[in-house]
Amino acid sequence: MSLNLPEVGPNVPRRGNALSRWLGRTILSLGGWGFEGTVPNVPKFVCVGAPHSSNWDFVWVMGGLLSLGIRMTIMGKHTLFKWPMAGFMRWCGVVPVDRRAAGGVVGASISAFREADRMSMAIAAEGSRTPGAHWKSGFWHIARQANVYILPAALDYGRKRIRFGEAFLPTDDMAADLKRMSDFYIGTKGAKRTIDRPITVKELERPPA
Repeated sequence: MSLNLPEVGPNVPRRGNALSRWLGRTILSLGGWGFEGTVPNVPKFVCVGAPHSSNWDFVWVMGGLLSLGIRMTIMGKHTLFKWPMAGFMRWCGVVPVDRRAAGGVVGASISAFREADRMSMAIAAEGSRTPGAHWKSGFWHIARQANVYILPAALDYGRKRIRFGEAFLPTDDMAADLKRMSDFYIGTKGAKRTIDRPITVKELERPPA
């Protein structure tokens, strides 16, 4: 099965070398995975990944990032940063997040985007592998207030494809933006659950200014 690698433009944050790209492509090939869609040629974006229902998601995401040579910050549970995994997690670009301080995480992410020349960030909008009725709205606030693109991305186990949707700048209407994203995600089969309903979000108690 062809990986169908999308072209990565010169403005996208990059990392790695020929060896790391070979490693990523080998991981995907062994699993039978490939790509669908395109990566926007922009220096800053928030990549929203869903559904997130298995630890295997991390394997395919890292395989995808290494194969494309994209430098991306990944939000991960702070409890993962214990010996012997802490060094490996940092090498993978994972940043420890304490979910009890969600507002602070969003504010820090906005500041990081504003200060960086190039930056991409991957966020599992569902917040955890546990099924929930709502997504977390932090990704939208980060993209909106930092004025960066949102790139919808789906881990489609049914087709074994990492699918990229159409990147867009968020508007003032979060409901309309979520409707636009729902059309892309509905029907995506994850490792343990399928997205079969429109996206709704659990609003932050105090969205950062």
